[in-house]
Amino acid sequence: MSTSLERTRSRLDELESVNAEVTRLLMEHQFGIEELTTKISILQDEFTHLHDTNPIEHVDARLKSVRSIVEKVTRRGFEPTLENIRREVTDIAGIRITCAFVSDVYAVFDMIAGQPDLRVLQVKDYVADPKPNGYRSLHAQVEVPVHLSDRTVPVVVELQLRTVAMDFWAALEHKIYYKYDKHVPADILRDLREAAVVSADLDARMESLHERVHGTLD
Repeated sequence: MSTSLERTRSRLDELESVNAEVTRLLMEHQFGIEELTTKISILQDEFTHLHDTNPIEHVDARLKSVRSIVEKVTRRGFEPTLENIRREVTDIAGIRITCAFVSDVYAVFDMIAGQPDLRVLQVKDYVADPKPNGYRSLHAQVEVPVHLSDRTVPVVVELQLRTVAMDFWAALEHKIYYKYDKHVPADILRDLREAAVVSADLDARMESLHERVHGTLD
């Protein structure tokens, strides 16, 4: 009886330890989001008060839920241990920046990437090279230093930059895939790809119009 009780207590202690570590992991990533959003907010304020235009339309941030993290690790064929989560899930923290023009997307990314305490780990340019379904966006994994009471932790934040047109298309695509539980009819997929082409053309036309009125974007 005592042996059984000891095993139960040991298992409970193990679960509490894991839960504490997962909580710490999520907190670190939340702090990473806050560190990076503060930097972005400073850029927004600077452009609002010192420049004629602000290239950043709006900013969204999200932290993956524990359930979403576990599902992602499991889909990849791994046990949802803390070690596997840290290694396999690099998008626990995410920030999306929406800009007016394609040139703004690259300009804002360069400003963020050029900050000396940040480290860019990976860049995927789906603006220059869209996905087969038409998806366009600039993705980057950025390592942010999070200063805790007893140490500094490097936290990876996934950064997405896109135009308003790209964001509208991506939001619509997400709703369609949700509606059809990812089994989207072929004709709708075709129309989505065509809409992506129209969206890209709109981006190009709007930027050209802006340049004609205000001059080349810097």
